[in-house]
This record gives sequence, C-alpha cells and structure tokens, in this order.
Amino acid sequence: DKDKFYVKPEEFDQEIIKYYDTEKMSDNLAQMISKIAHKLSFAPNFINYTYREEMVGDGIIRMFKALTAKKYDRVKGTNPFSYFTRIAFNAFRNRIKKEKHLRDTLEKYQNELLLFSQNYNTIVKNNQIRISKNRDD
Repeated sequence: DKDKFYVKPEEFDQEIIKYYDTEKMSDNLAQMISKIAHKLSFAPNFINYTYREEMVGDGIIRMFKALTAKKYDRVKGTNPFSYFTRIAFNAFRNRIKKEKHLRDTLEKYQNELLLFSQNYNTIVKNNQIRISKNRDD
C-alpha cells in the first residue's frame, strides 16, 4: 500500500521540469501533489484534527499556486519534494491557526451570551425591570 501516497522524488522533479517547459500540467504531476498533501495529513501532528480534509485542500491549493507561479527554483534546491512538502506543512499550520481563531471567537461569543442571559434572568427574577408607559392623553 506504499504506492498509495508514495512520490518518487526523481519523477516529481522531472514532472516539474516538464511543466515549466510546456506549461501543461500532467495528471501524474497533479496526483503527486495530491499524494504529498494526503500523506502529510497522516503525520502524528495532523492526524487527529476534525478538519483534516480542509487542511489537505489548503495544502493542495498552495502547492498548485507555487507550481503555477514557478516558485520552485531548481538552481537553489534539488529536492522539490521537500520544498512542496514544506508548502503543504505551512498551509496545514495556517488552517489550524484559522480554526483555532474561529473556535476562540465562537467560545467568546457563547460566554458573553451566557453572561448576558444570566444577568437578564437575575434582573427579571428580582423584578428590577419596570415597564412604564408614558401617555400624553
């Protein structure tokens, strides 16, 4: 089952070179990018998140953006697998930060709502709300 997520670095490098030359993405290159993101999602530091599929999607999008912008420079580095894995890793971390911010915001809202409802119930219970009608008859 190793082939399910395994990407051969030499083939990946060749596919990137082909893409840079022709600007036509092969299915094989697209599958390699998808495999990198999916395999990374099974790493111990990412596997237990409920939004793991969103992380994979973010990673794939970021890697495709880097690929189409030709960010990988073969002169500077000879390991595209490592470069694109780092892009996916950073996308995963950004998704975790975003989800944490959303969770914290929701929790803060729920706490404020709870506090408001408790205060309102206390005021009503103590009969401190008086409704007055002013009529100019």
